[in-house]
Amino acid sequence: MNRYVIAALVENKYGVLARVSGLFMRRGFNIDSLTVGETDDPEFSRITITLHGDDYVRTQIINQLKKLYNVKYVEELEQDNSVERELMLAKVANSPENRSEVMAAAEIYRAKIIDYNPRTLCVEVTGEPAKINAFIDVLKPLGIIELCRTGVVALERGASITDQ
Repeated sequence: MNRYVIAALVENKYGVLARVSGLFMRRGFNIDSLTVGETDDPEFSRITITLHGDDYVRTQIINQLKKLYNVKYVEELEQDNSVERELMLAKVANSPENRSEVMAAAEIYRAKIIDYNPRTLCVEVTGEPAKINAFIDVLKPLGIIELCRTGVVALERGASITDQ
């Protein structure tokens, strides 16, 4: 199965996100991540969807999104021609035995310690999903207590603009 990143520019109105996510549910397709936020124009939001599937799934999702009334533009972002980022926050056990390892891992992955107390460290890291996954693998043996991820946000490289 292939991984796809789809960007959609939608009207910033009540119910649009529910219609978009409902489309996936009705078709039986799973969303890996979905991020949404207002654009520089408050009348529009940008939705970034990542999913795994075959060409049929990709084509169906893009075509069905284009049919939705509040969707202005839909585009698949090619991995080699786009920039992807994700944010992760992780709360890790803080003990004399693992503190230096957590701090060393944070330095290697260019993460930040954003909260420190005697029992836990909270670490923030941004980057491509592969970097986030690798950082999680490093932190697991150190004692992840809690973790949250934003999902992928992505832009096409160069002068191309999604709503053109």
